[in-house]
Amino acid sequence: MTLVSNVFKGLKMSVTKEYTLEIYKTDRRMKEGRRLIAKQEFAPVTQDYISYAADAKRNLGFTVEVFETWVTKKNLISGKEYQEKYDTPHFCSASSESYWSM
Repeated sequence: MTLVSNVFKGLKMSVTKEYTLEIYKTDRRMKEGRRLIAKQEFAPVTQDYISYAADAKRNLGFTVEVFETWVTKKNLISGKEYQEKYDTPHFCSASSESYWSM
């Protein structure tokens, strides 16, 4: 059995989404007090599985932030909804006026 099948064995299935984990380590040399170590993107998984994965990293002493990889936004000009990555800078997003004014 694989690790995924063992984890899913005890969890009830729910809606799957793509998630990204940002993993930080405490570092007093940085202004924010922490340093980004890695970003891990997961294929569509359940909320239970991503919580399990985040807790496993936290138990190793890391700070973990969980984000949905794709967010739904509204195009400023056409008014249609579209999806973009959660970490897209505001000025690069079609939902902002600065994107259309260049």
